[in-house]
Amino acid sequence: MKRHLHVACALIEKEGTVLAAQRSTTMTLPLKWEFPGGKIEVGETAEECLTRELREELGVSIFIGSALSPATHSYPEFTVTLYPFTCRLTGGTVTMHEHHALKWLEPQQMPELDWAAADLPVIREYMAVIAENATL
Repeated sequence: MKRHLHVACALIEKEGTVLAAQRSTTMTLPLKWEFPGGKIEVGETAEECLTRELREELGVSIFIGSALSPATHSYPEFTVTLYPFTCRLTGGTVTMHEHHALKWLEPQQMPELDWAAADLPVIREYMAVIAENATL
């Protein structure tokens, strides 16, 4: 039976851009791009996880905005459900503690990167929300 991971992830917005993180060579899915976040621990909400993980991984504090739809993807070795949230920075300086690289991207640039498959539905929904808000 495959492991099923539950992971909170942040679409950190700043001045019309979103932060993407490239996984290190020692992580599962090496050098794939993802939204920063991490595994939700027992007894922890997705929001609590995101607050903890972004402090640990990036050295920042955040304001958590709206939730996007959870997205589940099955890899050969495990299944992951992502719980994505739009966020903005409220403190600290973005510093890499675990990732290989970080990039601030305009939403339309996101498809140019080699993303982890689980993040693709999150990107599609986010881009649809951005497009919808632009027409309001």
